This record gives sequence, C-alpha cells and structure tokens, in this order.
Amino acid sequence: MSAGSTRSRAYLGVDTGSISTKGVVIDGDGQILARSYLWTEGAPTDAARRVVDELAGQVDRDRYEVVSVGTTGSARRLVGAMLGAQVIKNEITAHAVGTTFLHPDVRTILEIGGQDSKIILIESGVAVDYAMNTLCAAGTGSFLSSQAHRLGVEVEQFGDIAATSKHPANIAARCTVFAESDLVHKLQVGYEKNDVIAGLCRAVATNYLNNVGKGKKIQAPVVFQGGVSKNSGVVRAFEDELGMEVLVDPDGHLMGAFGAALLAADVPASERRPFAWDVDDFEFRTREVVCGRCANHCEVVCVYRDDELIDSWGNRCERGAVRPRAH
Repeated sequence: MSAGSTRSRAYLGVDTGSISTKGVVIDGDGQILARSYLWTEGAPTDAARRVVDELAGQVDRDRYEVVSVGTTGSARRLVGAMLGAQVIKNEITAHAVGTTFLHPDVRTILEIGGQDSKIILIESGVAVDYAMNTLCAAGTGSFLSSQAHRLGVEVEQFGDIAATSKHPANIAARCTVFAESDLVHKLQVGYEKNDVIAGLCRAVATNYLNNVGKGKKIQAPVVFQGGVSKNSGVVRAFEDELGMEVLVDPDGHLMGAFGAALLAADVPASERRPFAWDVDDFEFRTREVVCGRCANHCEVVCVYRDDELIDSWGNRCERGAVRPRAH
C-alpha cells in the first residue's frame, strides 16, 4: 500500500473442538478473507497455532490488520488465553450469531460434528432453545469415518454412493456398538454396499432427530452445519425425514469460527488491539493447582506464556483466585 495509507480492519475467529480446529479471518462486512480447518489431534494449543499460521499465509497483511479475536469450542478458554482473545463464547452463541448473519430468517440449526451434535432453535434472530449430545458418538463424523473405513470407501463418497440405492438398509444406529454389529450382519447376509451406506445416512438423521431433536419443534428454514453436513447422503436423509428443504452453506463447517469472528467485530474500539500473529514465538503450557483455602478444593487451571501466568480459571470463590501480575 502507498505510504501514509491505513490498513482495513479485520477480525479473527477460532473454534477449537475435540476433533477439529477451525479458523477464519473476516473483513468489516463479514466477508471471509481466510479460512482453515485442521485436526485437533488431542493438542488444542498446537492445533490453534497451526490454524493461525495457515490463516497468516492467506491474509494480505499489507492490506488488512486483525484488531480483535474471538474464540469458541471446547478449548475456547485455553485458546482464548493463548491468542489474547477479547471475546470467548460458547458454541451455541457462536453458531447462532454466524448463522443468523447469513440467514436472518433461520428457525432451526442442525449441527453434527466429529464427536458431538447439537440443535439450536431461533426466534427473531435469537437462540431460544438448544440441546446437545456429547455422550454417544453414534451418528457423528468419527462414527461415519470408522464405518467408511470398515466398508473400504472414503467417507466423502458416501453421498454419491447412497444416491444410487433403491432399497436403503435398516441400520440400528442408536448406539455405535449396535450399528457396527448390524452393519456387519447386513453385509454378511448379502446387502449391497450402496444400500448399507444409504441406510447409514438415514440412520444418522433418524438417530439425531430421535435423540438430539427429541421434543423440539423443527421449523423451516433449517440450516445444517458441521463436518457431517458435507455428506449429501445425510442431507437428503434429513430432507426426507423432515419433509422440508435443508440448507447447507459452503462454509457451514466453519460456522462456529465465523460466529466468533463476528463477535470479535463487535468489540468496542477501546478494547481492540492489533493481533501480532506471533503465537509461534512463545511456549504455552497449563498447570493444574488444587486450592486448599476452603472446603471446595477447587482445581484451578493456570495458563503460562513462557514462564508468565496469563490466565486462570476453575476457582469457585475469591480465595482460589490466581491472578497474573500487573505490569
């Protein structure tokens, strides 16, 4: 850019889950400038570093300056401390914010990730009810990947293969153990592979609606998100079961990160500060301390950058507070 010109403001959102870590950078109009989707591999801080590095390589940093950061997902607090995030929000809020930005009239959000799933009901742009399933992996992305491996096909091919089925097999998918034994039995007695795959796709939809969506009034417009939304076989199964169109966005698997970035864009100017992209220059570690100052015996998580305490949480009273030193 020419001398004296200023960079446009941009905003970073990171969604760190148990299976995958997602990141986006958006501009002031909510347009995605950079996107990243990587496996967490049991190391959320390392995954966040890799996502940030990948985003840094996509953003024109001569033109855009990231001025605030938002985090969400199961490791949102840890990654938020690491990135100096101004906004740390749960997945329900982030998904609702991101989806209503793209679909202001959305009423129902279906989301199936790698190891869990959720449903969010929206009224007038606000999340009014939700449910989550984190106890059983049946019907999630990891479940489908393991079945694809068993069948000797890529999970990305499920949708096209399922579309060729005339008689989907009836797979009992209420539990991973039952589903796997039922799938093996169906193959042993001669079911065609495409019918078994179509049956798996349908079982994912019915299992979700009977468990996560139980008792919920699902109204159109319906938006389907998460990694499993990329499976066109499951999308068709939801449409058949619900009797209505199910919308899938190209970036639907990044919606938590997108919502976190939008929340970061709402941070007051006084709280914004340039993001340095230097996460590789520091060592981040956590340490758990059991506080013995009262009967609660809280397990306090302390986060250190190099040897400096930058955040802590887990205390249920002031006696267990561990605070960074003031500079």
